[in-house]
Amino acid sequence: MHFIQWGEIVKAFAWFIAVYMVIVIIFYSVILLISIFQLRKKYHLDRDQIYEDYLEDIYTKPVSILVPAYNEEAGIIQSVRSLLSINYPTFEVVVINDGSTDGTLEKMIEHYDMKEINRVVRKQLDAKPIKKIYQSTILTNLFLIDKENGGKADALNVGLNFSHYPYFCSLDGDSVLEQDAFLKVMKPIIDSNEEVIASGGSVRIANGCQIQNGYINKIGLSHNPIVIMQIIEYLRAFLMGRIGLSRHNLLLIISGAFGVFSKHWVMEAGGYKVDTVGEDMELVVRMHRLLKEKKLKKKIVYVPDPVCWTEVPEDIKFLRRQRRRWHRGLFESLWAHRKITFNPKYGSIGMLAFPYFWIVEFFGPIIELAGYIFMVLCLLFGGIYIEFAILLFLLSCIYGSIFSMSAVLLEEWSLTKYPKVSDLIKLFLYSLTETIWFRPMTVLWRCEGVWQIVTGETSWGEMKRKGVSE
Repeated sequence: MHFIQWGEIVKAFAWFIAVYMVIVIIFYSVILLISIFQLRKKYHLDRDQIYEDYLEDIYTKPVSILVPAYNEEAGIIQSVRSLLSINYPTFEVVVINDGSTDGTLEKMIEHYDMKEINRVVRKQLDAKPIKKIYQSTILTNLFLIDKENGGKADALNVGLNFSHYPYFCSLDGDSVLEQDAFLKVMKPIIDSNEEVIASGGSVRIANGCQIQNGYINKIGLSHNPIVIMQIIEYLRAFLMGRIGLSRHNLLLIISGAFGVFSKHWVMEAGGYKVDTVGEDMELVVRMHRLLKEKKLKKKIVYVPDPVCWTEVPEDIKFLRRQRRRWHRGLFESLWAHRKITFNPKYGSIGMLAFPYFWIVEFFGPIIELAGYIFMVLCLLFGGIYIEFAILLFLLSCIYGSIFSMSAVLLEEWSLTKYPKVSDLIKLFLYSLTETIWFRPMTVLWRCEGVWQIVTGETSWGEMKRKGVSE
């Protein structure tokens, strides 16, 4: 009797996991189709569109580029150099040194001949005190703020208090932008007559590329399998997930590595929240919530074409820390605004976007990990359980590898950032192996992030960078 009951429980659990994975696969299939049609439409209409008109001051909006920097001496000079050479009529670059303990401050002052200036900063957002403000004598649109350490969100709030222009871009200190990236990411804001209040661009991985003096000389792949798998992940996240969600104004994340925001609406929302590890997502969610509560038809969009190249972890230890942090940040953003979930007052954000992020993005790794454990046990028990194991394995292959392969094909079909055929073949072949080794690792790390939430652990540790520019 007990054996029968146990067998029924095992069978029910197996079908729960199988049905969950089928639902997720259907959802991603819909997102993939939306992304294909959106890319097809965009690149038929806009791929050859000339952006010269947007180089005129009368068409564009001035932008403040905020670069929070903590121990970024390895790449800060090259990153700033790439920013100063962008094709955009009016902009300023504001580097916020967040109490670095390395030579970030000294390198900036020396390289750009920066002198201390007296400037009254209106404190619209609470933040740690500013020690000194510098301005370059060579380039008058380059500023450096030295402040007490308070974290990335606090540094961005200081930059917002100081900035002069109506739009701002938050950019990581180790990032390198393509020259036309700002023209393209600002285009939907300009064309919409300010109906679009935030616009995010694509982020690609710089490890393996030849970057000199802040310029992309040659796009290539790293030889490190960990980096290659992250490239595939980024392609799937940006070319599939964000295009599909953006199409229906359901985008809850604009990458902290590259995004442009209306300063007015960010200030209205209260700036960046300093007590979360996912400040970029939390801000976007709060802006959506503000707009819905004010019943305003504003949009937050993703633009696949603008590209920002950034460094990613090459060591499993640091990648593990990153993924645990990301998952904690996801939970903090969702939990802080949990009243939105299944709340018709917030429209499609409450009825579609939030349930998706709860069910698929947050709880997904827990269910997947249970599925992996269940598959192993099924193989050990034998009999009918082997059929369940095969079913779950096939579903996980569809869930992981096939969608990853699709993302690689979308990259080649639309953006073609990787010019060598051998690189694309390498990405395609690696994507076939994702389900076997890489995805189980990331699932485990994300579950560790859940455990940190349960236990209240807040340790993070530093992410060491070697710099991607020569």
